[in-house]
Amino acid sequence: MTTPRRGISTGSRRHRRWRRWFARLGLVSAGVVVVILLSGAGYFISLPSVTGAEAKVSAILKAHHGELGRLPAPSRLGRAVVAVEDENFYSNALVDVVDGIGRAALASFQANGDPGGSTIDQQLAKQLYGQGTGLLGQLKDLALGMKLSLTYPQGRILTMYLNAIYYGNHYWGDVAASLGYFGMPPGRLSWGQAAMLAGLPQAPSAYDPVLHFDLAKQRQLHVLNQLVANHFLTRAQAKSAYSEPLRLRRALASTRSQAEATSQ
Repeated sequence: MTTPRRGISTGSRRHRRWRRWFARLGLVSAGVVVVILLSGAGYFISLPSVTGAEAKVSAILKAHHGELGRLPAPSRLGRAVVAVEDENFYSNALVDVVDGIGRAALASFQANGDPGGSTIDQQLAKQLYGQGTGLLGQLKDLALGMKLSLTYPQGRILTMYLNAIYYGNHYWGDVAASLGYFGMPPGRLSWGQAAMLAGLPQAPSAYDPVLHFDLAKQRQLHVLNQLVANHFLTRAQAKSAYSEPLRLRRALASTRSQAEATSQ
């Protein structure tokens, strides 16, 4: 009669030990989470204010003799940039933040530290507040991008991004690039022209339509395919846009010919 009671008592004690162990593990885990959250909040608060972001954009354009574009962002160019650079830009902010964290983690394992395109908020933060390196640099860009997204509406962020980035051939901002490449303001670009322009910031020299037209057309096709994937264009519209003449300015065509002649 005593043996079963000892067995029951031993099993009960073992069960209580496991419960205490799991309770302690839960408390430790909760403490770690709280510490991480508090550290993250402290780091977030310690970062520079982004209330002067628009002034920084203006300063960049002034330094490079660019022209400031105004709200609203040109619809075709804006949609092309969103499609190829940050398809979650118009989603819930949390979705874009999670996407940014994933890209930052991926970048830390790549040789060039860039997974092929940060979010638009991150890229704007990097352009305005300096480029970091490695995972910490990516996290800084992500945190500043979050600050931008909490401070400005999406339309203003997209407009600042289009104004602040480099499109090659000494063109800073979408206004200078659109006028320089096509002789018209950004709001008048065709889908084909908008897709070409949207593809340049990732690698302005490699995709230079003046010197590397075939590569620029490949990049344009990728942007058009992203526009289809994000339901901004139909497949037929994208095919038509790819086939349309770009009408690059004659001065650029002449520059291209001279550069090719010099390299031979």
